[in-house]
Amino acid sequence: MLDLSRVLAGPYCGMMLGDAGADVIKVEPPGGDDTRQWGPPYIAGESAYYLASNRNKRSVVLDLSRPEGRDALLKLAEQADVLIENFKFETMERWGLGYEAVLKTRNPRLVYCNISGFGRTGPYARLPGYDFVAQAMGGLMAITGEPDGPPTKVGVAISDLTTAMMAAFGIVAALHHRGETGEGQRVDVSLLETQVSWLANVASSYLVSGQVPRRPGNAHAAIVPYQVVAARDQELVLAVGNDLQFRKFCELIGRPELSVDPRFATNSDRVENREALLGLLAPILKTRDAGEWVAMLWERGIPAGPINTLDQVFADPQVLHREMLQEISHPTAGLLRQVGIPIKFGSTPGAIRRHPPLLGEHTEAVLGELGYSPETISRLIGTPGPAPR
Repeated sequence: MLDLSRVLAGPYCGMMLGDAGADVIKVEPPGGDDTRQWGPPYIAGESAYYLASNRNKRSVVLDLSRPEGRDALLKLAEQADVLIENFKFETMERWGLGYEAVLKTRNPRLVYCNISGFGRTGPYARLPGYDFVAQAMGGLMAITGEPDGPPTKVGVAISDLTTAMMAAFGIVAALHHRGETGEGQRVDVSLLETQVSWLANVASSYLVSGQVPRRPGNAHAAIVPYQVVAARDQELVLAVGNDLQFRKFCELIGRPELSVDPRFATNSDRVENREALLGLLAPILKTRDAGEWVAMLWERGIPAGPINTLDQVFADPQVLHREMLQEISHPTAGLLRQVGIPIKFGSTPGAIRRHPPLLGEHTEAVLGELGYSPETISRLIGTPGPAPR
């Protein structure tokens, strides 16, 4: 599999497939992936941002602005099952590496995935796009934040990450189709379409009602009580998702009569009378610490949880038990800590087999596998031009 992408959505997609066992060759320009310079923090010269999405890959430096670099990529593409790229509109075509005109002819079985801000067609096709822009244009920021506050982006590049997942899903589906027909195809994925698609129930509510939703803050527009609440020492998340859980919750707090109060008996009633209910619950919840409430709620099967900082996340016993914190040896950084693999396969478990590669770390080995002589490889490596963008 060839990963020509940079920044986050494409590299994260490539990493997901690498975690699942794919042999991923990361093709970088002479200057490297943009995120190699996105810091601090750095460790042994490698940025934390780059390290987050590039393990289980081999790095090859090819200058695609030069004929010899393009020739090497064509040889790699002729043998590849998958190619991912997120260059600007028609960059691959300008290099003579377009899917329909060239790569599909050279390798009809190739699954070619292009990731962009807005898709390959339509009035925005030529515009560049980053996650922040997709969150804004795709409706997410308008529904994120406190009701009386400004539109707010999510704390991680969520449009990039979910686009990576959509791309991985599309690639696997295309490979399944190829297994039945022998034919590869293009997979066209964009940040904007992904963002719009996972508005999910919020989009559906708007399409059904015609009402533009307001920002709900840390509450839920259609479930009560389902929000951040204040305990005696700090806040926690309380997520009472149905009427049975609400009855259990009322018994726990010593107010069983609330579950039969006509204002609160059903979730629809509670949504209608949200402020009245929360006003009754607030003083009760402040009688105990958050940890006490969480333990008591868990004991009764009522969803709740602490609001963990990242040091608490990576010390959490469930996170550790599920191997979501792993360590791997790195040639310059020593022992490198990485977020683990979230999908647990019964028969084909994923694994972190390779550290995030140094820039061009595997160029000689990979080009050697293509049959290039040491002299030709030296010539290719030694003639860098301007990094393509």
